[in-house]
Amino acid sequence: MNAQETNGLPYRGTGRTLPDVPYEERSWPEGPRWRRFGGGPVLPAPPDDDEADRRLGPAEVPRRAPADEVRLVNASILLRRPLLVTGRPGVGKSALAFRIARELSLGRVLQWPVTSRTTLASGLFEYDVIGRAQSGQAWYVAQQQTATAGGPETAPGPQPPTDIGEFVQLGPLGTAMLPFRLPRVLLIDEMDKGDADLPNDLLTLFEDGWYSVPPLVRVRNQSPEVTVHTADPGGFAPIREGIVQARTFPIVIMTSNGEREFPEAFLRRCLRLDMADPDAEGLAELLSAHFSDRLGDMQAKLIRDFRSRSEQSDGLAADMLLNAAHLATSGSYAYEESDDAEWQAVLGAIWHPLNGDGTGRSD
Repeated sequence: MNAQETNGLPYRGTGRTLPDVPYEERSWPEGPRWRRFGGGPVLPAPPDDDEADRRLGPAEVPRRAPADEVRLVNASILLRRPLLVTGRPGVGKSALAFRIARELSLGRVLQWPVTSRTTLASGLFEYDVIGRAQSGQAWYVAQQQTATAGGPETAPGPQPPTDIGEFVQLGPLGTAMLPFRLPRVLLIDEMDKGDADLPNDLLTLFEDGWYSVPPLVRVRNQSPEVTVHTADPGGFAPIREGIVQARTFPIVIMTSNGEREFPEAFLRRCLRLDMADPDAEGLAELLSAHFSDRLGDMQAKLIRDFRSRSEQSDGLAADMLLNAAHLATSGSYAYEESDDAEWQAVLGAIWHPLNGDGTGRSD
């Protein structure tokens, strides 16, 4: 991936992967001096997965990239700043993270879904202190049994307790901050649901690009480097002195349905992209990505019906259109006939208002 191929801007928004260049040889645009980090040693390339194809459809399907999306994603990459993506449910906010990762060949997207119980610490790492204590106790009991059974001339007893790294698991946020050569893509989904303190808690991490793992800091004199589990399946990473420092700041996509206000200090450190509802052409691209030409002439009619119902209901999520298209191509319904009672009944069931009260009003 050469900068010259996209006039210095890596993201094009088409969803198609850039020319295949080995991970170790790929270039990446430099960030501002004040946003450069010195983490290391550099980790190997992250794993790939098929999640983007499942969510977005095949990469070969043409896509019309909105100008605002391309502009703000590239600005976020160049400035090493998080991107806060707002919009109504179903407009494709979380899909943007997978599109970026696939197009720029940055490997598996790290997903951190936010709930009312989410804390900064839970996104960084988990330490199974009970599991480690049980392991130590089991080792001690086994040693005692060995000594009692055979005395000093018997065979050596069980191995000492497992290394502390076996009980430390980095979360999606913590894994994203590891020193990869190229940035990881981190999806922080539905920030609205988080505790009021979470945005402010993220500020220091986003500014400094490092965090500590206290259980590893406490044993740094005995174990200067500890290998821990990461959020990637089967993944491991070494941590020195209990400190994780980024090398290239991750591409952070945070989604919000616009249901709450965020602190000014947090917003000042983010770029903001507001995603509009897809128009008829955007809906056609969505259907083509997942169904190719299987809908035939029905596609245009399905889009018209969907947009009409969406206007009446004060907005429907785009994935509801995908549900209708799947049913239409299943062969179970006479979807060609607008007055077919069963087809209209099932549309009424799956194209329900987002507020759930049937009125289209939002509180």
